Amino acid sequence: MKPRHLHRTEDCRAVSDILQRVGDKWTVLVVSQLGSGPMRFNELRHIVGGISQKMLTTTLRGLERDGFVTRTVFPTIPPRVDYELTELGHELLVPVTALGEWARKNTARVNEARMKFDAACPERVTRQRVASSEGWRLR
Repeated sequence: MKPRHLHRTEDCRAVSDILQRVGDKWTVLVVSQLGSGPMRFNELRHIVGGISQKMLTTTLRGLERDGFVTRTVFPTIPPRVDYELTELGHELLVPVTALGEWARKNTARVNEARMKFDAACPERVTRQRVASSEGWRLR
C-alpha cells in the first residue's frame, strides 16, 4: 500500500515553521534593507516605512533568534546598536530578493486576474468580504 502523503509530518512542520518567519512581510523588508550592510535600529525603522517600534523589535529579535541577524552593542553614550545579516541571513536574501522582484514585475498581472475573477463572481466576493472598522474580514 502506498503512503497517502509524500512528505513526513515532521518535514511539513519544519518547513511551515521556517516559512512563518521568512514569509512575514516585515521580515522580508528588514532582511532586504540589511542586505546593503549593517544598520542602526532607527535607520531601519525610518527606511522600513510603516513599521512600529514594537513590530521592528519583535522582527529583529525573531531574526536574531533564528540566526539571520546579529546584534552588536557598542559601549558608547548613548549605546549604539547595529544589526547585520549573518551568513545565513545573506543566503536568505537571495530568495527574498527574487520573490520581491517577481512581485514587483507581476503586480499588474495579479491585479488583472483578481479583477477578472471578481467581475465573473461578484456574488462570491460580496458574500466573502464585509467592510468593518478593522478592515476586511471573512463573514
